[in-house]
Formats: sequence, structure tokens, C-alpha cells
Amino acid sequence: MLTNFIPSEFVKSVFQITPEQLKEQGIKGIITDLDNTLVEWDRPDATPQLVEWFASMQQAGIQVTIVSNNNELRVKSFADPMQIPFIYKARKPFRKAFLTALRLMGLKREEVVVIGDQLLTDVLGGNRLNLHTILVIPVAKSDGFVTRFNRLVERRIFSYLKSKGHIMWGDEA
Repeated sequence: MLTNFIPSEFVKSVFQITPEQLKEQGIKGIITDLDNTLVEWDRPDATPQLVEWFASMQQAGIQVTIVSNNNELRVKSFADPMQIPFIYKARKPFRKAFLTALRLMGLKREEVVVIGDQLLTDVLGGNRLNLHTILVIPVAKSDGFVTRFNRLVERRIFSYLKSKGHIMWGDEA
């Protein structure tokens, strides 16, 4: 069961994920979290660097779908200006939103990666469907209320996995 919390990959930020790397792995789609994965949880818009990142994925033919546990207004106001499909109130780590995203993109599981900043929602949800999961360091040091609780639980899981040798990267997460 604890192996479901181990991401396939760990990077410091989404900007370390390039279309070239993804295409080499046969990846055609990204399911990404929004808050503290792409931007700070309280930042309403994408940064210029993030807009460029989305554009590079689009130019490479890689589809992106935002899957967030946040409400419709938050996710829609972020995604609509860039015309990025999204699913709100996703109830991650439950499978339904991930399966819906796969169906929307018309892609197979092996063609999609899940990017997120939380073990309990993004990584667990993606791993439950055998998707390639990429954990990123949260872009903000602060979190919303529910996420603060999740972080406490995650730190314990992370420490345990690291002590057992299941995680080989640093203390960044």
C-alpha cells in the first residue's frame, strides 16, 4: 500500500519537465494539479514563465489538462485565459477525475503523466491508475487549510519511505 505514495519521478519544478523529454518517453498528455504545483495557491494567474511552458507543450503536441480539488471559479479563472481544459472539485485521489481527463484527451494511460505537489492526492491518485507520476516541490511555503493537514501526514509517509530506502532524493519535498 505504501508503494502507492512513491512517485515515478521527482523534480524541483514543472520547468524541469520539457516536451523533448516527454516525447522521448512516448508521452502525449499531462494531467497536472494547479495550486502549489503550477502557481502559488493564492495566485490567480499564470506567470509569464508558466505561459511559455504551456505554449512549449502545445507546440510539441502535448495536451495538458488541469485536475484540481479546488472550486470551479478558481480553476476556470486560471485555465480559461490559456484555453486549457480543466476538471474542478476532482476529489483526488479518487480515480474518476483522472479517468475523465484521460477520456477528454483521448489518450491511453501509458501516454500520460501526472504532475503534482502532494503525495496524498496527486501521486496516490495517479499511481492507483498506474500512471507515471511526477512529484514537484510546492511553489509556495504556505498552504490552504486542508492541504496543511495533508502536509503533516505526507511528511510522516515521506520520512518512513526514505528510512526504508524507497526514496533516494533529498529533503526538498
